[in-house]
Amino acid sequence: MFNSLSDRLTATFKNLRGKGRLTEADIDGTAREIRRALLDADVAVPVVRAFVAQVKERALGLEVSESLNPGQQVVKIVNEELVGILGGETRRLNLAKNPPTVIMLAGLQGAGKTTLAGKLAKHLKAEGHTPLLVACDLQRPNAVKQLQINGERAGVPVYAPHPGVSSEFDTATGDPVSVARDGIAEAKAKLHDIVIVDTAGRLGVDTEMMNQAANIRAAINPDEVLFVIDAMIGQDAVNTALAFQEGVNFTGVVLSKLDGDARGGAALSVASITGKPVMFASTGENLEDFEIFHPDRMASRILDMGDVMTLIEQAEKNWDKGEAERMAKKFADQEDFTLDDFLAQMAQIKKMGSMKKLLGMMPGSQISRQQLEQFDERQIDRVEAIVRSMTQHERVAPKIINGSRRARIAKGSGVAVSEVNQMLERFTEAQKMMKKMAAGGGMPGMPGSGKGAARKAKAKGKGKKQQQKFGNPAKAAQAELEAKNKKTTAPAGAAFGQGAQEDFDPSSLNLPAGFEKYLGK
Repeated sequence: MFNSLSDRLTATFKNLRGKGRLTEADIDGTAREIRRALLDADVAVPVVRAFVAQVKERALGLEVSESLNPGQQVVKIVNEELVGILGGETRRLNLAKNPPTVIMLAGLQGAGKTTLAGKLAKHLKAEGHTPLLVACDLQRPNAVKQLQINGERAGVPVYAPHPGVSSEFDTATGDPVSVARDGIAEAKAKLHDIVIVDTAGRLGVDTEMMNQAANIRAAINPDEVLFVIDAMIGQDAVNTALAFQEGVNFTGVVLSKLDGDARGGAALSVASITGKPVMFASTGENLEDFEIFHPDRMASRILDMGDVMTLIEQAEKNWDKGEAERMAKKFADQEDFTLDDFLAQMAQIKKMGSMKKLLGMMPGSQISRQQLEQFDERQIDRVEAIVRSMTQHERVAPKIINGSRRARIAKGSGVAVSEVNQMLERFTEAQKMMKKMAAGGGMPGMPGSGKGAARKAKAKGKGKKQQQKFGNPAKAAQAELEAKNKKTTAPAGAAFGQGAQEDFDPSSLNLPAGFEKYLGK
């Protein structure tokens, strides 16, 4: 979504690197480039003006002129101001003191309200809640049916007393206000602690739609009214958001279709213009493609600083703890990393979602933006097919895989022999790295690891021994004499803890024939 904006800002900040002092001309030039980048990203003009003015004012102040690295200080200022226009801090749902908590969804038709209702329900269910979906969109064709399907996929019940319409030529039946009111009564009777009300939308803002949404709000008195907006809507996002704010007075914003390739200015405009925080983001078509919106993390992604915290949270949520413990034990015991282990690790990574999204959260991902766009998600499936086409012995001992075996594996997995060769080469490199880490060498290329570190440690130990030769000669001689006496008086250790003075007979241990030679007998 923010690739273009991220590339423009990153290129702008490159010009500031290495400068010990920033002139007013440097700051003016940077502010001009930031303004162009934001306008090209479809950010609302009033938001751009306020943002650039604040950045420029702070950049010309003491916090930049007196800093050791002015360029980094400007990046820090831009990051903080981005966090500010995105809402400042993460905003959670306000749960009712007396359940059920009522959440009403509002927005234009096609913004993704019905799909988002299923995503939000699944998210809340995973947090231990018992949500109920209420179908109040009785005017869009098959809207009720779509909500029922999403509820079934999320494992959440749906209250839908009216089927709605099946085509645009049908006349809508049923009263959405009554359905919403009855849905809350149903939730209380069935002990659901959260109710999510899906309302109707229109292709454009009109009086009839606003009146219906306002009537539903007045009837059910929701704890949260979430305005769902398409992140690809562009400059019109501001007008739409202001109309809904006046009509239903929403309490939070949800950005849908954040995985699109549009310029994404809506995300940077709505929170600042309306003063209402962005609370959630929809990042794909699946029900799992849903996340809490963190302004600081989103600003970090835009400035190509990555989003490591979200990566960690996804790993904690999806990683199999038993598998992680098994790999940790294998790593500690310095056992070989096999292709079965490689397959298990790939399965764990696939649980975390799209590889493109995961790689995009890594710091500095814009360096390989083109490679990232060309990345084929099916490559992981092909690697998995290659490994599954091997015998169990081949997975444990891949060195036995000769030319004929490679041809058989390629045929069985439906790939070329060259792909099998590439996969085995990558695995061999991974296996070498794992062995090096298990042996205590650390990651290749990292400070404090490898043979160089071992030599430094050895030299450091020698230095300590040499230091013992200096000091008071009388004390050194006394210490040496005491150590010698202690060695002669203490019983010398021998095999199996027996004292050296005792007459030890190895035959009393019932050892195998010929084993006595290992005991020095």
